Amino acid sequence: MYDMGTRKQALALVAQGRSLNSVSKEVGVSRAAIRSWQTRIEPLGRTAPGCPRCGDVPGKPGGQAAYSYLLGLYLGDGCISSHHRGVYFLRIACADAWPGLIDSCAEAVGVLRPDNKVFRVQRQGCQYITCYSKHWPCLFPQHGPGKKHERAIVLERWQQEIVDEHPWEFIRGLIHSDGCRITNWTTRLVGGVTKRYEYPRYFFTNTSTDIVGLFTGTLDRLGVEWKPLHQSRAAVTVSIARKASVALMDTHVGPKY
Repeated sequence: MYDMGTRKQALALVAQGRSLNSVSKEVGVSRAAIRSWQTRIEPLGRTAPGCPRCGDVPGKPGGQAAYSYLLGLYLGDGCISSHHRGVYFLRIACADAWPGLIDSCAEAVGVLRPDNKVFRVQRQGCQYITCYSKHWPCLFPQHGPGKKHERAIVLERWQQEIVDEHPWEFIRGLIHSDGCRITNWTTRLVGGVTKRYEYPRYFFTNTSTDIVGLFTGTLDRLGVEWKPLHQSRAAVTVSIARKASVALMDTHVGPKY
């Protein structure tokens, strides 16, 4: 940790037109440190908490509504991979078609790890919201080798308590990752005239029966009626079409944006 005098001295020399290399040699500070001081001269405080799961008495993360939402996104379109030296990176794929979703995802990641930078990595048709931390496996213990649908996905007690406290955020995260709101239509013969009727409907599709169970179990507790669609493929699709249930979903979830 360098004192404020050293920081100001280094920046004053740079302001005189000196190169970072010469200032680094004179002051005895790395060029990377000097570059960072040009953006922020004050030392970063340790006001943000560390990992709430790594203490002697493990606790719940702060920003529990954001956590519940991010948990839904992670279970749908997220993964955690090892980087190096015990660091992991969380990556959540978000389609370019939904810029509001991308912003919401990045904001939730920032709430969970306020000391870590959130990156937006552009790929064809999507952005990966990415953040490096040693503690992602602590926060998402569902992390493991292989695909999610090939291993058990069970929430720990503290996670379930958060979901029970913030169920709509969890549902919203799952819909934002592997769900959608569409407008269906049908025709009826009324007085000899064929009329077209449109109605909104929600779908959620996932190959993991455990994740589908977490989704439908939370819907049950919220009083949302649903039914599975019979399909030949391995993935399970859940439909929400009842008017009252769609109205609940519209109030608390809404379409992607």
